[in-house]
Amino acid sequence: MEKKKVLFVCVHNSGRSQMAEALLNHLGGDRFFAESAGLKPAVINPLVVEVMQEIGFDLSMNKAKSVFEFFKQGKLYDFVITVCDESSGNTCPVFPGITRRLHWSFDDPQSLTGTHEEKIMSLRLIRDCIRDKIQSWIKDL
Repeated sequence: MEKKKVLFVCVHNSGRSQMAEALLNHLGGDRFFAESAGLKPAVINPLVVEVMQEIGFDLSMNKAKSVFEFFKQGKLYDFVITVCDESSGNTCPVFPGITRRLHWSFDDPQSLTGTHEEKIMSLRLIRDCIRDKIQSWIKDL
């Protein structure tokens, strides 16, 4: 069976989409191949790297990728899933082409406030929500 190709997209490809890519490739790697990209690629959020390491994923060498580069390369996907929060929904990029588009709203790790530990606790919740959504989506397909 050919794997379904999935692109996770958010504004910077520095947090949510990186987590979703890693989690889908792990949880559904027998059925899916996931990538991620952003409109304005930025440095991967070090707190994202930290909370993903807690559950066995090393994102420390990941680089943010541009949705425009993927488009220029002619990449096609079965699913394009935006993971921007509702407040930045207007700036969340759209990947063109014939595909099924889904939107999953998750809080932006860049907008977290508080102490380091408070940010980590909030980011764990975001990570776990992404994992739960992916598990539910795989099950429903």
